[in-house]
Amino acid sequence: MSGHELEVLRIVALSSLLAWASGLRLYLVVFALGLAGYFGWLELPPGLEVLRHPYVIAAAGFMLTVEFFADKIPWLDSIWDQAHTFIRIPAGALLAAGATGDTVNAVTVAAGLLGGTITAGTHFAKAGSRLAVNASPEPFTNWAASFTEDALVLGGTWLAVAHPAAFLALFAVFLVFLAWLLPRVWRFVVGLFRHASAALGGRAP
Repeated sequence: MSGHELEVLRIVALSSLLAWASGLRLYLVVFALGLAGYFGWLELPPGLEVLRHPYVIAAAGFMLTVEFFADKIPWLDSIWDQAHTFIRIPAGALLAAGATGDTVNAVTVAAGLLGGTITAGTHFAKAGSRLAVNASPEPFTNWAASFTEDALVLGGTWLAVAHPAAFLALFAVFLVFLAWLLPRVWRFVVGLFRHASAALGGRAP
């Protein structure tokens, strides 16, 4: 594989990582990549060089700390997810586009559109799955899900940087799984709201 092909592979893997991870842990992936760029462990693309600025790292680190604890508390995590519907999706689109360049062109626009779609799918799958987990009265399932997401994003970040081809292969599997999961999550969420609406209306669900 030529140097140009390797660079394209690295950019595609990084763009895919940012789209996927933003739907799970936006602040974690921004903080990790920013820190890696700041210390010279990773050469960020021109469109993502802003991530290594100390202000960006500090802001991402602060929000990461807040999210770490909010995501471990049952039902608060679902409120957090709902609020971040309007943050994660546009951020994922912008970051995915930024991985492909620092100027607006056909590639960056396409990356932004695809990235935003992937972020939205990941975000809604996560949010719906957490609603299902929160239906359980004990907190341990919630903690396990949250720590698993932390580990997945950190592991995925390392894999995308160190072994982009392997990451993209697993990412393709994830997209297939996501296409299978989303309709089931949607049906569960609709059923949950119907159940709650019937209960609040004084009728048997």
